[in-house]
Formats: sequence, C-alpha cells, structure tokens
Amino acid sequence: MNAHPAAARRIERLLVANRSEIAIRVFRAAAELGIQTVAIYAEEDKLSLHRFKSDEAYLVGRGASGELHLGPLEAYLSIEEVIRVAIAAKVDAIHPGYGFLSESPEFSEACADHGILFIGPRPETMRTLGNKVAARNLAVSVGVPVMPATEPLPDDPDEVKRLAAAVGYPVMLKASWGGGGRGMRPIESEDKLLDAVQAGKREAKAAFGKDEVYLEKLVRRARHIEVQLLGDTHGGLVHLFERDCTIQRRNQKVIERAPAPYLDPAVRQALCNAALAIGKATQYRGAGTVEFLMDADTGAFYFIEVNPRIQVEHTVTEQVTGLDIVKAQIKILEGGRLGHIDETGIPPQDEIELNGHALQCRITTENPDNNFIPDYGRITAYRGAFGFGIRVDGGTAYSGAVVTRYYDALLEKVTAWAPSPEEVVARMDRALREYRIRGVATNLAFLEAVL
Repeated sequence: MNAHPAAARRIERLLVANRSEIAIRVFRAAAELGIQTVAIYAEEDKLSLHRFKSDEAYLVGRGASGELHLGPLEAYLSIEEVIRVAIAAKVDAIHPGYGFLSESPEFSEACADHGILFIGPRPETMRTLGNKVAARNLAVSVGVPVMPATEPLPDDPDEVKRLAAAVGYPVMLKASWGGGGRGMRPIESEDKLLDAVQAGKREAKAAFGKDEVYLEKLVRRARHIEVQLLGDTHGGLVHLFERDCTIQRRNQKVIERAPAPYLDPAVRQALCNAALAIGKATQYRGAGTVEFLMDADTGAFYFIEVNPRIQVEHTVTEQVTGLDIVKAQIKILEGGRLGHIDETGIPPQDEIELNGHALQCRITTENPDNNFIPDYGRITAYRGAFGFGIRVDGGTAYSGAVVTRYYDALLEKVTAWAPSPEEVVARMDRALREYRIRGVATNLAFLEAVL
C-alpha cells in the first residue's frame, strides 16, 4: 500500500466528495486555478446546485450496474462508490470537504492505492488525531496544557464513579471519537453520572460506530477558541490566527468570529504557538484546526482536539487574512511550499497579518419556535443578502429548491467583514434583515436575536 503518493504534480481534474455549499466553495477555488471540477450527487440531490456548478457531475449510489443500491447518505459515505466514480472520471485528486469521508484514513488510503491525491492530512495523522484521548496525550507530550480528564471509561460503575470524583464535579462527558458535540453531556453530580454515561455511549455509538467515552473537567464560563493551521509536504507550517466559536446551541456552533477581540497579543501568541507545537508533532499536512477552551474568569486555556480538515467557519479567517485556504490546500498537494506566495498563495508567517473583523452566521432550516426541529419542503421565495463586506456561501437555497430530510439543516453561511467589532455586528444585522426565505422555517430571527 502506498499511503504517500508523489505530491509534486499538477492537478488537472479534481473531484469533490461532498455536496452543497462546501462542494461549490471548492469548485470555485479550483476553477480559479484552472482545474476542471467533478461533482458527485445522490439521487435525492439531483436538483442540488452543486451538481450544476462543476464541469462534470456523476450520480453515486447506483454502482456500475446502474441499479440504485445506496440511500442518500450512504451514497456519499461509500468509499468504494466514490472511488469508482473518481476512476471513471479520470481525476487526479479528491477534496473531501468536511463531514462525510473527510476524516476517514481508510478513504485517504483508498485514494493513494489508486494513484489519486487526497487533499487532506496523511492517514496516520487522522488516526492519531481522530481519537481525542490519543490527541490529548500528544498535547501533553509537547507541553500544551490540557484539562484534567480520565482515560476511556471502563464498564465497572464503581470505577466510573471513582474516576469522576478524582476529576472533580462538574464534569463533561465526551465521545473519544468524532466531533460535532455528539455524546457530550455536562454532569453536575454523582447521582446523574451513570445515566448520562449510558446515554452518551448510545449517542456516540450511533454517530461514530464506537461507544468509547471519557470525562473531562467542566469549565462553567468557557470560551471556545480555535487556531487555523496550514502544513505543507516539506515540513513547513504556519498559523492563520484564531477564531472564537463560543456562541453555540446544543454544542453546535452558531456564530463564529475572527479574531477574538478580547485577546491581548501575548495570549494570542501563546495560543498560536501551542497550535503550532501540535502541528509539528504530527508533521501536519493541509488545513487543520486546533481547538482550545479558555476559562473566561482566569484566562487560562486548554487543548481540546484537532479537526483534521477544512472547517465550516474557515470563511472568517479568509476574510481577516485575505488568504484563500482552499486554494492553499490544493497547491500544497501539488507540492507547493508555504511561505512562498507564488507556490501556495501563503506568505511567510511574519507577513501574515490580521485586517479588521469578521462574523459568520449559519442559516439553517430549523424552527426555533418548535425546539429547533428541522423543517423540510419547497422554498417558495428566496432573496439573499448583498452589499459591501458581505459574503454568502450557499448551495441549497433558491426559489423552487426542495429541502429534504436526508441532509444537514445548514442552508447557507453568511460572513460579514468590517474594520471594527461593533461595525461587523451592525453589518451582519443588516444582512440578516435583508433575507427573505419562505416555504420552510429558518433560524434567521434567532440569529438576529443573538446578535
């Protein structure tokens, strides 16, 4: 098995193993680099905009026989099916986007086995970082601060109680594998412990196929900060500063901003240095995000995990640095060196600067008046936001589009830029009020209320 195909080659044809807005985002970057783009779409996605934003599009889920044998999610999650289409389309590289197969080392290895570049980290890096306990141990080994926590919990209830008491209540239950808040539960006292652990295990098993969970000390007033990294195939590594992702609902990010306006330069540098230490320890390749919790009362920060892929909220970092992260991902796999702007579009670390402030809001088809239950149906009327300093990343929303129950409720991402934190909030508020979406419920009013 060749897990490391030669990277120094020109990408002519690129397939995106994803759908909707992230697929379109990658298509746009590839088109600007003169690369032909290939989309995949499930039967239920045949009217999705991403199918029509690429140079070619292929149906997945029917196999070589042409008979439908995979459901709407399984079609995108089948390594065999995606590779089959990639070979038929004669592509040089695959970009996985986020979600689906983006964190699958098996998918990365399958690409390598067929001479296809996987635009992401090496499979061994994903295996190391995919397990939160292993990633935490790595952080400890390079001197990055971590929260007090347990190893994966055993089956013995008495031992679970002892471990929780050793960490000290309140604690946070977390799944060892995966992300997105699945399996997470705050636990205030011992009488809630065992029921919460069992519920968290069931949720983790359903989401990630593994029910391994652990306990971590809970910070009551926490800020969620993440640092964007880029690593090349020559050992080069840079950070693109931080994002604040504290505003969440049910452990799902709602509003992100860059930079974190409350950080002083020394703390910002310490955070970025900690992220770089993690990246160097894993010889990180491509785009990744190192996540931290910061105690709002003390200012101390602690490593949480690494997301070895592009993030939904990467747009705020692009807006304040002026750098195209997706283009850099592609150029890195072509053999480009970071710090050489003609090769990757990324200048040396000391020339990467912050300019202004950016906010991203995630517009979803959820009903805030009905416990945020996802809504489905046909969009009967649509008008988006425009104007100076406004960026919209979409792929689902247009008049006549059908929102199905098969996929994530994310409809569009709107990102605002302005010179100051106060101006960017005002600009985002104006943009949200410009939206008109009819036919399905959305969280627009909720977002305005949060702002």
